[in-house]
Parts: sequence; structure tokens; C-alpha cells
Amino acid sequence: MTAERIVGHFREQGMFCTEYGSPFTGELCARFADDFEAGGPVAELVGDWASNPRADVIALRLGGALHASVLTGRDEALASAYPARNPGWRMDDVWPLARDFLSREKDWVRGFLQHAPQTNETRRSIGLLAAFLTFARAWRGPTDMLEIGASAGLNLNWDKFAYRTSSWSWGGESPVSIDTDWHGPAPPTDGAPYVRSRAACDLNPLDIRDEADRLRLKSYIWPDQADRLARFDGAVKLALGNNVQVERASADEWLAGKLANRPDDGATIVYHSVFLQYPPKPVREAIIAAIQDAGARATPAAPLVWVRLEPEGVTDGVTNGLRFVIDLTTWPGGERRILGYTDGHVRAVYATS
Repeated sequence: MTAERIVGHFREQGMFCTEYGSPFTGELCARFADDFEAGGPVAELVGDWASNPRADVIALRLGGALHASVLTGRDEALASAYPARNPGWRMDDVWPLARDFLSREKDWVRGFLQHAPQTNETRRSIGLLAAFLTFARAWRGPTDMLEIGASAGLNLNWDKFAYRTSSWSWGGESPVSIDTDWHGPAPPTDGAPYVRSRAACDLNPLDIRDEADRLRLKSYIWPDQADRLARFDGAVKLALGNNVQVERASADEWLAGKLANRPDDGATIVYHSVFLQYPPKPVREAIIAAIQDAGARATPAAPLVWVRLEPEGVTDGVTNGLRFVIDLTTWPGGERRILGYTDGHVRAVYATS
């Protein structure tokens, strides 16, 4: 992998992070690029990266390693300079400590970098909720929920979150409060799905009962975004209290088995968020085929619903599209409705229906 591509990835990711409201991570990525070009510890750690640095988001892997060292108490000096304990942080103070850690703890950092980042972003559930409520307006029977690419399963408890926008709200008191800048019509908030069961899978699920897994998941949240960190802590509390389980499985095989044996006396909702772009093409095609095959067998007494919050490049083949689509497809019939557009962190939703 050429040095230019790695440096370019660091600088691009830094711009993305700044645009998404994390100047800390944006500046940190810029320092990664500078250090790589100077032949520092960043170059030693990732200079021989064999695959696509952008696809592997090595900037976020490095950032996660540093944040993990803070959250676990591995580097007390660095922790004292990070935003949680120093709201007036300066990257000129942070970076020398971060650079020293990367140089001193190379073996530990290399091990951390082998894992792909997971964030299990709970804010995405407000986009999913709009689809669930839209379906619930016409369906009052039992519903079985199947989430693929569920990470640690935090969004399995979507119906136990409190949703608050300037124009509508849904849900009671909760340790997780989800807000966003909502534009356009509100979803139908006068109903609620009757969730009979919920199940989930992930190729590499993180177990929030395990402290190391829990802190790894939290480390990928950008350190200066206190609201995201607070939502994560609340979602973990709910997940632990509700004994959330995520099966380790490839989504295509798991989903095919679940749909082949789904109950014939209720609705089944298959849902996922910012997941479908990651599986290899044959796996992605198998997932879609399993859903469509099950849809062809759906009946009015046992409808099938497919809810997505995914990049429009994945859902609609839009080249270089920056939006994420919230859509709902129901069988019998296979009618698809685009309910709105958002971004990967769901900072705003532009509802269409």
C-alpha cells in the first residue's frame, strides 16, 4: 500500500470527523498524517498496511487504540489531556503524549489495530423507529425482530429508548435519549409495535458483559462527543438489564435459517443500519436473495418487512452519494417506501413521508 494513500486517508478521515462534529478526532487524524510523513511511530505501525487503508479505516483504528488506553487507565498522562478530563484540550498538548504512547506500546497497539472498528451507533435507531412505526400503523399483531450486523446488540432495545425532537416524541423515560434535527412529516407516533421476540447476529459480536469488549466498543466513539458517550453508557445499562444476546454468525446463513422457519402467525421485521456496505458482494447478494425469497412466501397473516438505514450507494447504486437512505419494504407485494434521508450519525433526518 503506497504511503500517499495512507496519508491521504488520514487527512480525508480528519475532514470527515471535523464535519461530523469531532474537532478532536479531526486534529488527531491530521497529526497521524504528519507523523507518518515524518517517519514516526505511526509510520512504523501502519507503513506496511497490506489492504485498503480507507476501507479498513486505519485512522479510526489508531484513534480507538488511543482512546482505549485512556478508558482503561493504560496511560494516565494521556487520559489527563483527553477531553473527558480536560474540556479545554489542545492538540499541541495531547499529541506528544499520544505519540509517546504509540512509540512505547507498539505491540499492544498492533494487536488493537487488527480489529475492525464497531460503534453500534444508537442514534441510528431514530431512523429505524420511523419505519417501525409506519408499519405498526397498519399491523397490530405480534412482531418478531431480526437484526443483522448487530455488533453488541445495543439497538435491539430500540423500543426502550426515549425519542425527542422539536416536532415529535415517542417513548417514556429511559437511560437512552435519542434526539436529532428532524425535517418534514413526523412518523405516526400514536402506536407501537407489539414485539414478540427479538434476535440478532454479527460476524464478530462484542459481548458487553465482558469489560474488555465493552471498553473496546466505547473506545471507537470520538472522545469529544459527550452526548454519544452518554447514549452508549445508557444503552449498555439497558442491554445488560435485558440480557441482550447476539449470535456469532454470517448474516446470510443466519438470516436464511431464521426466515425459513419463521412463525406463520405474525410479522417478521428484518433490519440493519450501516451494515450492508461491509459484507463481500456474494454475502450481500445472498442476504438480499434470502429476504426476497421469504418475501415471496409472505402472507397477510405473516407479512415480511425489510427496514434499512444504509448509504444510497448500496440501496440505489448512487455513485459517490453522501446520503443514507431510510426505507421500508413490505411483503406481500414488495412495496418499497423511502421514508427519509440522513447521514451516518443521524445528526439530521429529512423525512419524505
